[in-house]
Amino acid sequence: MPKTKNGIWSLILVIVMPILLLVGTSLSGSLYEGVPSGNDLLQDITARPLLALSMLAGFACGAAAAVTGLIALLKEKDRAVLVYITTFIGVVTTILILGQMIFPE
Repeated sequence: MPKTKNGIWSLILVIVMPILLLVGTSLSGSLYEGVPSGNDLLQDITARPLLALSMLAGFACGAAAAVTGLIALLKEKDRAVLVYITTFIGVVTTILILGQMIFPE
């Protein structure tokens, strides 16, 4: 188990991340089934606010898990295996987000 506050927060954020992403994907198939998506993020937030904001919050949790995990590892010297795992998950999520922003489909 993590011993520092940042290590614990990294673990909490990685646990919350898939929950928010699952909520967002379930909303796309149920609540917003007939609502078309917007051409950009702002249009999507105004057309389908719960879906867009829950997905953004999920990705933000992944990026924040990477930051808090790196602080716990590098600055606070927390060596718990869970901190390494949560930091890795957060870094991968951040790379995927940046890749989607740089090379959109």
